[in-house]
Amino acid sequence: MRIYLHRLGCPKNDVDADYIAARLIHDGHTITPEVTEADVIIVNTCGFIREAKEESIEAILKLARCKKTGSARLLLVAGCLSQRYPDDLLRELPEIDGVFGLGALDELAAAVSGNGQRGAFLTDARNLTYLSHATRQITDNLPYAYVKISDGCNRRCSYCAIPAVRGRYRSRPIDSIVTEAKFLSQNGKRELILVSQEATLYGYDLGQPSGLIDLLQALDGIDGVEWIRLMYLHPAQLSDELVRHIADPSNKTVPYFDLPLQHINDRILRAMQRHGTRTDIERLIDRIRSHSPESTLRTTVIVGFPGETQAEFEELLRFVEDVGFDRLGAFAFCPEDGTLAAELPGRLPEATVHDRLDQLMMLQQDIAMTANKDLIGDTVQVIIDRLNASGQAVGRTQGDCPEIDQEVYVDPAGLHTGQILRVRITDAQGYDLYGKKVEE
Repeated sequence: MRIYLHRLGCPKNDVDADYIAARLIHDGHTITPEVTEADVIIVNTCGFIREAKEESIEAILKLARCKKTGSARLLLVAGCLSQRYPDDLLRELPEIDGVFGLGALDELAAAVSGNGQRGAFLTDARNLTYLSHATRQITDNLPYAYVKISDGCNRRCSYCAIPAVRGRYRSRPIDSIVTEAKFLSQNGKRELILVSQEATLYGYDLGQPSGLIDLLQALDGIDGVEWIRLMYLHPAQLSDELVRHIADPSNKTVPYFDLPLQHINDRILRAMQRHGTRTDIERLIDRIRSHSPESTLRTTVIVGFPGETQAEFEELLRFVEDVGFDRLGAFAFCPEDGTLAAELPGRLPEATVHDRLDQLMMLQQDIAMTANKDLIGDTVQVIIDRLNASGQAVGRTQGDCPEIDQEVYVDPAGLHTGQILRVRITDAQGYDLYGKKVEE
């Protein structure tokens, strides 16, 4: 069978799609990039927030039309939206031939082979295991790859539905991660980006509280891997030992601290059911900067949480300005089905929420532009991700994660993907940097 696999959602979801593709290839099927050539269409959905759910539904409807006019005989839906709303999908979208929750890889493979029947196939979130396969499909020539080190979440943040969708926190064994990392390195990946719902809890469920350090040290020994990037470091769980490891230039972990703080006001943090206070957060940032003054600090925040007053929002603004985060992502509060925050009183008008979001992002833009201008004349390490249409190399510093952070345009021509080199920054335009290779 020829399979068209439509990918949606976050890097964690994309890794799941790689496992799905690898399993189907193992079964003798072919993955095609053209939906018009497919015998089976699979949509690997996201169901985290409203915009992601809407995008998934739109993709299903669009591909249902392709099924009607093309050669495909089956339209199958997998991923988070399937896990979260299986019955609704089957009832509201009769074009769908099967709905497959997280981990239902065997059932999905059976349906592709024509051995299934219309229905929903899923495991209760409380009983989910770990979706993986012996290999992964590699679909690009990029020098980096995302690697899932765990799944699920034990936190109960009041705005988040992830524990109800993906289940309890479960660490992936180190040997499994290392085996996959070696496979990725052998296929040209020089940077590994470790993703999960919370990296800092890795190993605790296995009785290995130092498991994350052990994992990072194991990955250090893989030939070909030059950079290791940790994502999603919960501020309440970030130990001094891990801070020191990330800050240590003698290992491959880049000094990049991705801290999803969400807010800074103590009352809002309690309502969000986040662990820790403003004082705890400020002490953590001080510790990071004392160990590694040149490290990159990235955070995410939510504005417009129910009951957020103007004074509490302004406290967040002042905090962001005072800290001067190198990278910041901001989101408007979105009530999610089944979460505590969706039932809280004090919902703010959408116009107010989006006005606050605009104010915050304008502030962060000024911070980022100033920081970029200060980089002019400095020399930094850059990994080349791609060549643009004109042949110019486009890459990133150690302080930039692909897809969410800024890029560096590098001269001269003749550079290649995956190359890591020293670049002198010559200009800054908006969020983009420009530089020239420094001859060794």
